[in-house]
Amino acid sequence: MNQPVDHPPEAVLLAFARALRAAGVPVTHDRSASFLQAGSVVGLDDRRATYLAGRATLCSSPDDLVRYDQVFESFFDARSGLPRERPAAPSRPVTATVSLAEGDGGEAEGDQDDQVRALASEVEVLRHRDVASMSAAEKHRLAALFATLRPRPPLRRTVRHEPWRRGRVDAARTLRATMRRHGEPAEIAWRHRRSRPRRVVLLLDVSGSMSAYADALLRLAHTLTQGLGARGGRVETFTVGTRLTHLTRALRTRDAERALVAAGSAVPDWSGGTRLGETIKVFSDRWGRRGMARGAVVVVFSDGWERGDPALLGEQVRRLRAVAHRVVWVNPHRGKAGYEPVQQGIVAVLPHVDDLVAGHTLATYEELVEVVARA
Repeated sequence: MNQPVDHPPEAVLLAFARALRAAGVPVTHDRSASFLQAGSVVGLDDRRATYLAGRATLCSSPDDLVRYDQVFESFFDARSGLPRERPAAPSRPVTATVSLAEGDGGEAEGDQDDQVRALASEVEVLRHRDVASMSAAEKHRLAALFATLRPRPPLRRTVRHEPWRRGRVDAARTLRATMRRHGEPAEIAWRHRRSRPRRVVLLLDVSGSMSAYADALLRLAHTLTQGLGARGGRVETFTVGTRLTHLTRALRTRDAERALVAAGSAVPDWSGGTRLGETIKVFSDRWGRRGMARGAVVVVFSDGWERGDPALLGEQVRRLRAVAHRVVWVNPHRGKAGYEPVQQGIVAVLPHVDDLVAGHTLATYEELVEVVARA
């Protein structure tokens, strides 16, 4: 790749990633973003470096390497280093544009700044768009934005103490330090109680009335599972509808797309009826009261449409609240203009939940992440 590049570098790299995906290589959004970052470092001038950057970031198994080599050779012209012209216009990148290496911008830097500002504006609009009203292309772009969430685990104090800069006087350590100095006054030692992450339990309603939000909620659950797990936390995820399904193992898969496919295959009651009272009772009897919900932050994602007995739902949420540290109810209609909590299910559970929050846009998911972190 030793001749000038007429195409925007990020467009070239994204077009190659799409061609690789079309050839059967499972290129995810995370891998595409990693490829863009690697490409911004090595540039398109070095063909060998670009080849190795894509091989390292876009391939996930030895089976992908042969296809990768074939697509790379056919996509990039070995004589000019440029992709062959295609009649279709390049699509927009789904993530933030990659900064160009020094000397690649030239006179087009002003245009690139305009593109970055326009992309940032589109992302901001997408953050506040109702997930249920999005087109397939918008949902595809939204999937990449879940990586911008930065979940933090809720913390609880333990009975154990550790040295600290302030807090309570650690009399034992202070006395030992004084004895080491043969009775001369030593610096006062301090201590405070240790903190440990609380468990977070997610109950996702997958009934027909919640089907428009199912994909986004699964992506949010995967983001929380990976993000809190990296900080020492633990997330347990279940789906509730006509039956209870445990999805934690599927969502522990690092790749988001594979995790969602595994989760989708495990749930037998997609878009079915809603029997929240019965399924939450099953969760409490089989999992919750045995310890999973005890002291945990329980987050229920549901619009509150209950086909069963609302009184049973209220009683089961009351039981859940008795053992949990905090119960958060996420209703996708909560943040919409004119909404009133008049559904029988919502009316039954309101006295027993600590927070009733919205859950219909990426911005509300960001707020939910903060609610969980402060619980």
